[in-house]
Amino acid sequence: MKYFVLIPDGMADRKIPLLGDKTPMEAAHKPTMDMLAQKSVCGTVLNVPAGMVPESDTANLAILSYDPRTYSKGRSPLEAMSLGLHMDEDDTAIRCNVVTLSEDEENYEDRIIIDHSSGDITTEEAAQLVAALNEALPMEGRKLHTGVSYRHCMLWKNADPTYNFDRPHDHLGQRIGDFLPKADNGGAEFLEFMKKGYDVLKDHPVNQARKAKGLRPANSPWLWSPGRKPALPNFAEKWGVSGAVVCAVDLIKGIGVCAGCDVISVEGATGNYYTNYTGKGLAAIEAFKSGHDFVYVHVEAPDECGHQGEAEQKVSAIEKIDAEVLAPVLAYLESTGEDFKILCLPDHPTPVEIRTHSPEPVPYFLYDSAKTVSGTIFTEDHCIAADNYNPDGSTLLADMIVR
Repeated sequence: MKYFVLIPDGMADRKIPLLGDKTPMEAAHKPTMDMLAQKSVCGTVLNVPAGMVPESDTANLAILSYDPRTYSKGRSPLEAMSLGLHMDEDDTAIRCNVVTLSEDEENYEDRIIIDHSSGDITTEEAAQLVAALNEALPMEGRKLHTGVSYRHCMLWKNADPTYNFDRPHDHLGQRIGDFLPKADNGGAEFLEFMKKGYDVLKDHPVNQARKAKGLRPANSPWLWSPGRKPALPNFAEKWGVSGAVVCAVDLIKGIGVCAGCDVISVEGATGNYYTNYTGKGLAAIEAFKSGHDFVYVHVEAPDECGHQGEAEQKVSAIEKIDAEVLAPVLAYLESTGEDFKILCLPDHPTPVEIRTHSPEPVPYFLYDSAKTVSGTIFTEDHCIAADNYNPDGSTLLADMIVR
């Protein structure tokens, strides 16, 4: 038996006037998803437990059967693991975005956050900014490490791993003063780094060049999502299958590393809309061919389109995932003559309307090549109507592997 899990990150949404009051899932031409769903067990599942922040670390941990109430230590430690960084017990990992802030205001607090991803800055450009921050703002026990595009990882000894930062993508278009770390509640050093970091980056040659090209500058660091060193039970030992994770973003790679899975990077996979969809499908097929029983493919594109408020691109991303990832993997699995199962679901919704994650349940289908069942079209409303609700996403994988 082979097992294929496909995560179109943030795919679930709300009805959008621009799309004729349809969701992106309803508007998208996704024949493979819809065909499989009509032969599958369909329903909805809650991947983010009540009271927890609807982040991708929480939701993907749940999908991979690790109850986030037990195992979630913040996304940054997982990203540190994916970067191969050594974490001591007293190290706190903190995500550091390089973001775009408005530049006309006199005070840092009065600036507006325009883009949490700085126009999807390239990793090569961002690495120069990370180096500039480390050089200009040295501190013993603190170092910023380059990740992918706008996503980077700070390791900071003895920093508070529970500090309640605000997430930058939650406040796009807003004045940042109310969302910055507060000096009077333990956030003074964090705030100082962000404010001084703006002074370092705003006139950096990389940003001058970006502005000259009409691109958004990455003119400020933004710290969030701290945590200490993570530990997960080994996936193969837990389920008796050999696992591989195919992804572009450090967070998902980190979960794979901590779970003992093989982590496969794909050339040209970016973590945004302009990614190598075909390469991810081919990587999944190669993973099966090389002997893996379980392959988990994560595609960030729909999530990034949701954050950017790009409804039509979100539809296009779903269509590309269907045609360039799911369809070829399905064709390969059918060609082997071996029984297989396919689970497809977003980790959480990222509604275009609000441009951030939301905590409600998501639609899923679970296809079994050895069984014939009557399913439904793969949309939010149809999966709700299936009246098959799972309140605990960390149990869903058991439905796939055990049953």
